Amino acid sequence: MNTRHLLPLLSISLLPSLALAHEGDHSHLGLLSGLLHPFTGIDHLLAMLAIGIWAALQTRTLKLAIPASFLGALLLGFLMGVAGLNLPMVETGIGLSVLLLGVLIATSALKLPTLACLSLAAGFALFHGYAHGAEATGSLWAFAVGFLGSSLVLHLGGGLLAAGIRQIPQLTRALGVTIATSGAVMLF
Repeated sequence: MNTRHLLPLLSISLLPSLALAHEGDHSHLGLLSGLLHPFTGIDHLLAMLAIGIWAALQTRTLKLAIPASFLGALLLGFLMGVAGLNLPMVETGIGLSVLLLGVLIATSALKLPTLACLSLAAGFALFHGYAHGAEATGSLWAFAVGFLGSSLVLHLGGGLLAAGIRQIPQLTRALGVTIATSGAVMLF
């Protein structure tokens, strides 16, 4: 490349950062931030997928009830984080949730009572929601809509993944062990 073309190219590369300097209404950033947030951290990404996988491996009733319980508690945790309420050991809770979800997937042949499943899902979600609330930017409600929508999409993706591997117990166990190991690493 000729060096006389280099200066104009470098100048053009500065334009996106100039656009960020403009004042104005940035309420859309809350929605965009919320939509992207579950995809930007391996802890949230794995937990959202794992909830979908675990739910899909359960009875018909729990296939919908587990994600619904999770999303409801996710919103509650978000509101707690926004309000600045104290939830101790958030990062530990998030790591443990990933570890335990992996164990639940790896041992999916073992069926827990409905109340235990819903309580676990809600408990895991409180920690994730709290972290989302504490990190929310822009319009809080737009952020909430974004991260709840993305979480639901990831739950559905996990459910589709489970449908594809459900007939291969060794693969289901291996996936669960991989998720659990990731959660264990997050704790250290």
